[in-house]
Amino acid sequence: MYNTRFRGFSKHNMNFLRVFVAVALVAITVSGCGKKEGSAQAQGAAPPPMPVTVVKVTQQKLPVSLEAVGQAEGSREVEIRARVSGILEKRLFQEGAPVAAGTTLFVIDPATYELAVQQARAALQQERVKRELAESEARRLAPLAEEKAISQRELDQAVAAARTATASIAAAEANLKQAELNLSYTKITAPIGGVTGRALKSEGSLVTANTDASLLTTMTQVNPVWVRFSLAENDYDRLRGNEKKARVQLLADDGSVADPNGKLNFTGSTVDTKMGAVQLRAEFQNPGNRWMPGAFTKVRILAGEQPGMLVPQVAVMQGDQSRQVLTVGADNKVTTKTVQTAGWIGSDTVITSGLAEGDLVIIDNLVKLRPGAVVQPKGPQQAAK
Repeated sequence: MYNTRFRGFSKHNMNFLRVFVAVALVAITVSGCGKKEGSAQAQGAAPPPMPVTVVKVTQQKLPVSLEAVGQAEGSREVEIRARVSGILEKRLFQEGAPVAAGTTLFVIDPATYELAVQQARAALQQERVKRELAESEARRLAPLAEEKAISQRELDQAVAAARTATASIAAAEANLKQAELNLSYTKITAPIGGVTGRALKSEGSLVTANTDASLLTTMTQVNPVWVRFSLAENDYDRLRGNEKKARVQLLADDGSVADPNGKLNFTGSTVDTKMGAVQLRAEFQNPGNRWMPGAFTKVRILAGEQPGMLVPQVAVMQGDQSRQVLTVGADNKVTTKTVQTAGWIGSDTVITSGLAEGDLVIIDNLVKLRPGAVVQPKGPQQAAK
């Protein structure tokens, strides 16, 4: 009985299993064919055009713009030195503070020089008395010489003594002026208006004139401020002839114009043989000491006009031997064009040749594009949406 039931149960299940396997194979076959057909369709379909942002270029008159890195410096920089020797008695300024021209900065002990003035005055008085005596003697001997009571030689000697006394007075007066001048040097004043530096000598120090120890501090005039920079020889050629008309701007770190009112006050007449550059200097008003001497800043020089087109800097690619941009043709296909550039204006590059009026220049997705690719161009405003 056991065997009969087992065999009957097995036949029933075997028939069910055969039907299930057949259905599964059909489903797998159909599914596989669908995938192959879908894959084939996917491979055969063309990819959609890539959206790109473009700008239309136009020919216009543009300023000749050059940029460089400059360094600010004081328009006048002086060393404050002691002109007489002595003990430094007082310092009358705050280090690093602005002072006006003529302000007393230091005082050297004047006692020695006051005595020298008194001695020079006394010596001058003595010479004046000697001259009075010599002139009186010459006047007394003059009639005696006419009467032949004395020899002419004695009269000549008396006249010569009077003249010598006059010369001695002149020398004494000069000595007095020198003594007074030395006394005035004990008060060391600011020769210019500007910002003082650090005091190199403290009160009580011995200062020796005409030596390195005579340096007491420095002063810098910061308004106006000068900015020194250099241009490559080729760039300077674009500026040459328009130096007097050139405008110089100082640029902030973000590229905006911080000061537009600079002017060139020096242009080098030679090219640096090591750097291949020409030195220039511009002057700017500097109220509030905004630009500190020694600080580095970007400089833009605007001189004359040139025909050209403006293209965002991101659109210009540097090739092996030239600069290139990607443009969109009439059939919406990407085309590479070689261009000539001539500096920057803000965030735009000046293109002087290589583009035609109305060309559409691509400014994004440049890495993903290849010449001949079909794209979907949009203007900057459409791309922003």
